[in-house]
Amino acid sequence: MSGTDYAAFTPMGLMQRTATDAPPPPEQPASRADTSPEAPARKTRLPNGLRSLGHRDYRIFFTSQLFSLTGTWMQTLAQSWLVLSLTNSPAALGLVGVFQFGPTLLLGLPAGVFVDRVPKRYLLICTQIIFMIITALLAIQLGRGELQLWQIYAAALGLGIFSAFDMPARQAFVVDLVGRDDLMNGIALNSALFNTSRIVGPALAGILLSSYGPGICFVLNSLSYIPVIIGLLLMRAKGLPGAVSVGSPVERMREGLAYSLKTRAVLLPIVLAGLMALFGMNFNVWAPLLAKDAFNIGASGFGLLMSSLGVGSLTGALLLAFTGRRPSPRMLVTTALAFGLLEIALAVSAKVGAPPLLAMALMVGIGFTMTSTMTQANTTVQTNTPDAMRGRVMSIYLTVFAGGTPIGDALAGILSEHWGVAIAIAIGGAVVATVAILIARQLARAERALPQPAGP
Repeated sequence: MSGTDYAAFTPMGLMQRTATDAPPPPEQPASRADTSPEAPARKTRLPNGLRSLGHRDYRIFFTSQLFSLTGTWMQTLAQSWLVLSLTNSPAALGLVGVFQFGPTLLLGLPAGVFVDRVPKRYLLICTQIIFMIITALLAIQLGRGELQLWQIYAAALGLGIFSAFDMPARQAFVVDLVGRDDLMNGIALNSALFNTSRIVGPALAGILLSSYGPGICFVLNSLSYIPVIIGLLLMRAKGLPGAVSVGSPVERMREGLAYSLKTRAVLLPIVLAGLMALFGMNFNVWAPLLAKDAFNIGASGFGLLMSSLGVGSLTGALLLAFTGRRPSPRMLVTTALAFGLLEIALAVSAKVGAPPLLAMALMVGIGFTMTSTMTQANTTVQTNTPDAMRGRVMSIYLTVFAGGTPIGDALAGILSEHWGVAIAIAIGGAVVATVAILIARQLARAERALPQPAGP
């Protein structure tokens, strides 16, 4: 699958309650339980942590993603290394993120309105075919030795435009595959799969880059979309739009914005996720610079750094999938604060020339706290949103999260070019840690504003 850090969109626990300060959307019952789709039949008995795999369509969805996500990570690493090799410029590397995620800032909100009006499965089939064509064109140009920097930017822009529609559709489609009761587990398993590919993809890419160059990574990524397209065609769930309020697209978009702004249990996690993405999650820029300049470990070491991040993220995702703990303000703040402090430690290790193994260990911790924080933020947003508005609200979440990426990448590239990668990472970590402390009280108030679940 294409686009951004998919692990960041993984909820942890199921919260079946809505903030008291949030007005119900028009033509929606007061209770989410009344509007949630019935769970598809689960015919396979599995351990509790794997229960979503008992749903046929989700098994297809889960399995097909393994190939595509691995291919995406391989191309992401190869593309970053290629741009840095062509330009030796951190700013040029940051521009890739600007072009790939910038369209989400402009198209994210109208894309959410569109997703709420069309069958999600058919939309996803279209986006996957487009992603395959774009990556195939890149592979062909690179194989002919004619790939230029502007073409990489153009491809990133094309992927970004269609990702603005793909991401909210993918998020909203999961509940159609597993039902409301298994939503937490299904998306937590998605996160585990994503982070498995985050380990395998960069490790393979590092080996292939050293042995054959970046071209093979682009080819394999293009081919990896084929299983996803086949899987979507085999599914029975269509992801049909629910009952939505009447009105123009602008009015429906305004409804989604109003609900998100007035529902504190939705707004605060969106703010936290957006600020973390903006200042602290710029590893597509930072990691190649760490490998090349700070630790001098080359392309294979670059792959190991990214794989270390994936090991931590996978550990966090599996822990959440199997424990099923509910998110809490205290845990959100704690994991976000730990994320920022670990980034500061990584910056210090780079500045003093510490052994690369220490950097990899710190990347494991950063991955763990990143996934834990984003999982809880996403959980609260998804499960406090009515079904008919989920596409719009998730588009707002993804607009803030993914839309912050181009700004963050550009900022990370500029800071790294002028002051060095260690200073850039330290600034990002310090900002995240400060935001976690400042937002703690607001998160606690939002939790107290939620009605307690009814007793038996």
